Amino acid sequence: MAEYFPADKLFLIAGPCVLESDELNLRVGEALAKLADRIPGGIIYKASFDKANRSNRGAARGPGLDAGLEALDRVRRATGLPVLTDVHTPEQCAPAAKVVDVLQIPAFLCRQTDLLDAAGATGKPVNGRSSDIAVTERGTFFGYGDLVVDMRSFTRLREACEAPVIFDATHSVQKPGQGPDGASGGAREYVPILALSAIAAGAQGLFLETHPDPDCAPSDGPNMLPLSELGALLDRAVDIWARVNR
Repeated sequence: MAEYFPADKLFLIAGPCVLESDELNLRVGEALAKLADRIPGGIIYKASFDKANRSNRGAARGPGLDAGLEALDRVRRATGLPVLTDVHTPEQCAPAAKVVDVLQIPAFLCRQTDLLDAAGATGKPVNGRSSDIAVTERGTFFGYGDLVVDMRSFTRLREACEAPVIFDATHSVQKPGQGPDGASGGAREYVPILALSAIAAGAQGLFLETHPDPDCAPSDGPNMLPLSELGALLDRAVDIWARVNR
């Protein structure tokens, strides 16, 4: 797993929330590939083939399993980046593992035993106890509209799980159910400060959803980081990582 989640180097998981057109998917992927040399632990491209946890039943969900995996394979071959996607049912794990490098368990499904068993059985690294698991912190919802990140979590998770700990800096600023028509809102202006704080507190990797035009994205736009701002944030993140781990 150190190939994707090194314990001694800052790494990044990044990409659009959900797969869109090949043009958009590749635009983001090519931008990430150009940044990869600036991140010591490398970059993993992520995107979902299905947003299966919509708060609004009519919201966009993505291209689906078959078309989505084909799209991810095109990104992988065009950019050379490893790719990650989330799975939602046990039946999706095996076909996804044939295409992607890393499987991800959505936060709301992290206690679905059959799904976890099926993901582990593929032999792929899983972002979600073995040597092939990483865990991700994305805050806790207390009921007043914001997710709150306890910076002690990074130390606690590293000690409890003995696995790399990632910080999801974009979902942590989500405002569930506070967008138009019952969709989730977000406060993307807080992404940089939370990301940098998490690294200082011990996070070993970052998860950042990014898009060239978040306000026009079909999913999670309010909490996604504009692609044009990603490079500057990563430079600051690498600097803080080096200072903390000197």
